[in-house]
Amino acid sequence: MARGLKYVLCLSAAMAAATAVSHGALAADADPVVDQVENLPAIVVTAVEERTVVDRVIATGTIQPVEEIYVAPLVDGLSIRALGADVADVVKEGDTLATLNDDALVLEKSQLEAMRAKADASVAQMEAQLIEAKANAEEAGKARERADRLVTSGATSQAVFDQATAGAKAAISRVTSAEQAISVSQAEIKVMDAQIADIDLKLARTAVKAPVSGVVASRTAKIGSIAMGASQPLFSIIRDGEIELKADVSESSILKLAVGQKAIVALAGGSARAAGSIRLVEPTLNNDTRLGRVYIKLDEPEKARVGMFASAEITVEERKGLVLPLSAVTTSREGTVARKVEGGVVRLVKIETGIQDGQVIEITGGLQAGDEVVAKAGAYVRDGDRIRPVKADVSGAVK
Repeated sequence: MARGLKYVLCLSAAMAAATAVSHGALAADADPVVDQVENLPAIVVTAVEERTVVDRVIATGTIQPVEEIYVAPLVDGLSIRALGADVADVVKEGDTLATLNDDALVLEKSQLEAMRAKADASVAQMEAQLIEAKANAEEAGKARERADRLVTSGATSQAVFDQATAGAKAAISRVTSAEQAISVSQAEIKVMDAQIADIDLKLARTAVKAPVSGVVASRTAKIGSIAMGASQPLFSIIRDGEIELKADVSESSILKLAVGQKAIVALAGGSARAAGSIRLVEPTLNNDTRLGRVYIKLDEPEKARVGMFASAEITVEERKGLVLPLSAVTTSREGTVARKVEGGVVRLVKIETGIQDGQVIEITGGLQAGDEVVAKAGAYVRDGDRIRPVKADVSGAVK
C-alpha cells in the first residue's frame, strides 16, 4: 500500500511539472507592446471638419405695428350717428369709418344763407339809394354853379351862393356815406360766405374717413357718444397691416446688425415661425438695461398678432469653414487651444477661432481639415501624454 501511494505522488508531481512548462510557453508567446497599448487610457477624439457655419444673433421682444395711425374727429361736439368699420376690418384710404350727426350744422348753414340773402337785399337797396344820392349830388353841383354865376353878375346875393354850396357838399357826403355803407355790407357778405364755407367743410368732415389703408386695430367710437378731438381717438389703424418685432439685443451683438439682414421670428412659444428682415437698428442703447433695440419687419404679418411675445434668430453671416465642437476648445494662459492627437500622442496646439454656430465653433487657424483633437477639452490628458484614440464625429457621437 505504501508503494501505491508513492506511485500516485510521483504521477502528480509529473503532471504539475508539465503544466508549469505549458504556462511558461504561453507567456513567452504573448506580445508586450499589445499589452501596453491596451493599458493606455481610451480618449474620445474628433476630426476637424469643413461645413457651413452661420453667425446668429438672438433677440427677444413683442410684436408691434410698424406705424399706427390714430383717427380723431375733425369736428368737435357732434354725436356719432353711424359706424362704418369695426376692429380687424381692412379699410382703404378714404373709406368712411363713422358718420357724425350733422343736423346742427345744417341748421346753422340755413341761418347763414338766410342772413346772406338779407344782406344781398340790403346791398341792392343801398345801391339804389346811392344812385339817387349821386343824382342829387349832381343836381346840387349844377345849382351851385348857377348861383356862382348869378353872384358874379350881381343878380343874387352871396347868401344864396353859400346856401347852394352847402347843399352841394351835403349831397356829395350822402354819396360817400352810401358808398361806404355798401362796402360794409359787402364785407359782411364775405364774412357770411366764409362762415358758410366753414360749415360746408364741417359738413364734409362729419364723415370720419380713413387717412390711410390698413387694418383697424381698435375702436372706441360708439353710436350716440359725443365725438371730441381732445379725447381718445375713435379708431386706430395699422398702416397697410404691417407689423414688426421690436426686440432687445445685447450691446455686444448690436454692432453686428444692419438694415436688411434676414431673420426667423419664432411666435407663440416657438410653435409658429415667420420670416422677416431688419427695418431699423436704433443708434443708442438703453442707459439702464444696456440693451439696444432692433426692428424686424415681418414678411407674413398674418401669422402674428400685435402684442405677441416673440424671439428672432438674425443671420449675420454665413460661410464655409473648418469646425470643432465647443467642448474640444479651451482657453488657457497661452490663449485658445486644442489638444491635437498625432500617433496617439497629445500635443497642445494654439488655435484661432471665428463664428460660433450652436455647439460648434469655426477654426480659422492652427489646425487643418482632418486633424484629430481630444473631443473633451476637460479630459485628464496633458501635452505629451499617450492615449488610445476613440473616434467621434464633430457632433460628439462616438463612432
